[in-house]
Amino acid sequence: MIERIEIHVTALSARLKRIFASGTYDTGPDDSITSKPVLVKVHADGVVGYGQIRPISPGHFVADTTQSMVAAIREFYGPAMIGRSLFDSESINEMFDNRLAGNPAARAVLDIAVRDAQGKALGRPVHDLIGGCCQPCIPLEWSVSMAEDVQTVIDESLRAVQEFGIRVLCLKMADRRGWRHDVKVFEAVRAAVGDGVMIGIDPNTGWTLADSLLAIAELKPMGLGYIEQPIERRDLRGLAYIRQAAGGVPVMADEGVFTLQDAWALAEARAVDALCIKLYKVGGLTAGKKIAAVAEAANVQLNCGGLAVQSQLEAAAGAHFYASTPAARMMGAAEFVFGLNAHVKDPLCPESEFRVRNGHVDVPKGPGLGVHIDEALLKKNTLLHEQVG
Repeated sequence: MIERIEIHVTALSARLKRIFASGTYDTGPDDSITSKPVLVKVHADGVVGYGQIRPISPGHFVADTTQSMVAAIREFYGPAMIGRSLFDSESINEMFDNRLAGNPAARAVLDIAVRDAQGKALGRPVHDLIGGCCQPCIPLEWSVSMAEDVQTVIDESLRAVQEFGIRVLCLKMADRRGWRHDVKVFEAVRAAVGDGVMIGIDPNTGWTLADSLLAIAELKPMGLGYIEQPIERRDLRGLAYIRQAAGGVPVMADEGVFTLQDAWALAEARAVDALCIKLYKVGGLTAGKKIAAVAEAANVQLNCGGLAVQSQLEAAAGAHFYASTPAARMMGAAEFVFGLNAHVKDPLCPESEFRVRNGHVDVPKGPGLGVHIDEALLKKNTLLHEQVG
């Protein structure tokens, strides 16, 4: 039975700024809780389950903020979870819908913490609870920020390839200087890293349909690996047209898939080749596996995304989801390398065996998520602490 839930807003070890088509992704100054990760501890049946999510607002496409996550958990979801069985995942997710619509990041962090607690109670890793270990060694993708100068993009790409062995890059596109500039950036990175590295593109809905068609025609001869959400997320007909025009280059939805109903609409429209599962935007592992079932029924592949900035817990949740899915149903590599102490270290778990090795990471095998948080470091880095129950 779930007895109480603790909420921690935690500090980051370093501020991170990145540039997307939709704005600047900024973890904010140290003295503000805005854009800081939310960690929850679910106490039940003699175990403690952990989950952590960092909302990516402001400056992007998800409405959740640190403050909204805390309020949703404290005022709505948390009180309704007290007294429920730890293993009532379906009824807990039904309660999320009935108590407060939306708020996927708040749902996700609770769902992940419950799964961690379930695994610890049973002495099994989370992937054993959601499908088994289909892929114990997970390939990784590095998402490369836009920049004012092309050399900065090249340098980041080369660091990913040379220092970490990454073989899949995703270049942020839809620069304010236009799609021709995007093509020049791609061409420069391709020349720098060679033909052996897959390079995909992600305009984050920043291109028009015309931009997309013109840019893709220029990029295909350079070895374009895939196209992620080039246009407005609700334009399913436009996505389907781009998919047809891309001539075999896979098209993936990211901003376009938040819910089970979104997944069904994309599949029915035959608009994409893959759906990007980011746990913070779909509501956690339980909701993510339902979307995966829709994708399987429609012969659409999956991708596992999410920057997981400085969070071993968030990266581990993504790794368990990826590991539980057969390789044939996945497209590309997982995008949570920044949670593996690769960019800067997680302040709650700075030393860990859950890290990048030759462009891959092994899914944790320990009970639950398999990541151990240093309680002394959690106390030191907690900016806000509240409790339910």
